[in-house]
Amino acid sequence: MHRSYQPLKPVTNRYLQQRWDQMSYEDHRRKVSSALPAVDTKGNATPAHIQLKLKKLQLQDERLSIIDRDNRLLASKLVDIFSSKGLVDHRNQYHPRSLNATKRKQELLLVTHQNQAIYQRITSRQSEYRRQLWSDDWQRTERRLDNISRYPRQPADKQVSPQGEIRSENWLKTQ
Repeated sequence: MHRSYQPLKPVTNRYLQQRWDQMSYEDHRRKVSSALPAVDTKGNATPAHIQLKLKKLQLQDERLSIIDRDNRLLASKLVDIFSSKGLVDHRNQYHPRSLNATKRKQELLLVTHQNQAIYQRITSRQSEYRRQLWSDDWQRTERRLDNISRYPRQPADKQVSPQGEIRSENWLKTQ
């Protein structure tokens, strides 16, 4: 159910008071959303001698020169290898074999035999559903429904039309 506006203080006009309260609330929300922080959280500026670490730059230059020298040495070795006419045997002529391959094959065969045994047990089992009992039970239910209903159901070929005519299947086909 709808409730009317209930001001905190007694007023003569609730409608005006509601509008004034709503406007002051919106003004407050606008001021809050446009407020700037009053606390400076930037911190002090880092001095230049701490920002630029000359010793670290010098170590990096030395490290880069060592890496560059090592790369040149490797490149010269590769050029020597590719320029030589010698043959290098780099192909392995063996196939890696597992140490437990026979054990895995035995386990796989065991699982296969167990699965086949389960399948045989499932397929050899006779169904426990008895359709004839279900059918008999349904026929009894329908007879009970016919006995207790005010207007018993009739087969479609014996239904009476609204005009009082008995419809047969032939009459339905002609319509």
